[in-house]
Amino acid sequence: MKKITLAVVTFCSIVAFGQKVSDYKYISLPSKFTTFKEDFGLGEMLTKTLRSKNYTVIPSDKLQWPAEAQSNPCNVLMADIINDSGFLRNKVLVQFKDCNDKVVSSAKGASNIKEYKEGYQDALKQTFVSISPANPVAQTSPAKVQEAITTTSAQTVANNSSSSVDNTALKFSNGKTDLQKIQIDNSQFILVNSNSSSPFATFKATTKSDVFRVKLQNGESTLGYYENGNIVIEMPVSGGDYSKEIFYKK
Repeated sequence: MKKITLAVVTFCSIVAFGQKVSDYKYISLPSKFTTFKEDFGLGEMLTKTLRSKNYTVIPSDKLQWPAEAQSNPCNVLMADIINDSGFLRNKVLVQFKDCNDKVVSSAKGASNIKEYKEGYQDALKQTFVSISPANPVAQTSPAKVQEAITTTSAQTVANNSSSSVDNTALKFSNGKTDLQKIQIDNSQFILVNSNSSSPFATFKATTKSDVFRVKLQNGESTLGYYENGNIVIEMPVSGGDYSKEIFYKK
């Protein structure tokens, strides 16, 4: 039970670390950047750029957020522009944090222009190349993760305390690796190796039934799907090809 709970907790950290800015739809900007005495037009520049890349820019006041963002704040990234200037150059650091205050992405820009407004704006422009267009995926809220931990722990206790309880086919194997499926919510689950503290793979639902976007333990992304009750992962191999890896239900 401890191993399973640890795996789910570790999963939260890995997902947070593995996320990209493009995984989000909503980005919140503060009314004032605390490290700047004035805005210098930076907020307007960042807002315009984010909107051009299909992000929905929302204020820092959560009461003004859309209902979708209010219902799950983990669907929102917090953006900030930090004054990182040195003695001779105007520098900025653009930072994006998730709902757990973890840095998802950051980018630095620097300018030789000495005037503050022009220099800061020139430095900020250099960071925009690192921001990919929005391609949002659902983010797991802390409440859902805790629910998954509680549910998984309760199921484990029940299975260990009564031999009459059916172990509802949550275990899968490819003959070399034994994995356990842990459902996070209706749209995502993970496969956990009992010998590892991190998920073997994370699955997120697509618009097609029983087909999932998969992020492997090494950070690579691929596809997975159900086939005759088994789980299939298209494993990346050299040359840009994929091999079919079947994990049979035990």
